[in-house]
Amino acid sequence: DPYVKASLMAEGRRLKKRKTSIKKNTLNPSYNEALVFDVPHESVHHVSLTIAVVDYDCIGHNEVIGLCRVGSDADGPGRDHWAQMLANPRKPIEHWHTLVEVR
Repeated sequence: DPYVKASLMAEGRRLKKRKTSIKKNTLNPSYNEALVFDVPHESVHHVSLTIAVVDYDCIGHNEVIGLCRVGSDADGPGRDHWAQMLANPRKPIEHWHTLVEVR
């Protein structure tokens, strides 16, 4: 039962978070949801997004399946996606990211 959790981060602290709906009974979820964060223009170079796919468990604890980072300090595709978002303010920019396993 996965869902996506996006956290707006600055200096290692979570400033805001957003979650998608839970997709029940699937290992290949598809989300058509926008997760919107309003960030002042002067702050965009100091924040990043941590995006985690989480397996919801109503009894125990929710388990992070994998995550990726998007921001000016992220690696490769995460940095490229961030640059595209900054170049197109207030427009949705879709991009596929590879999830990294949490250790």
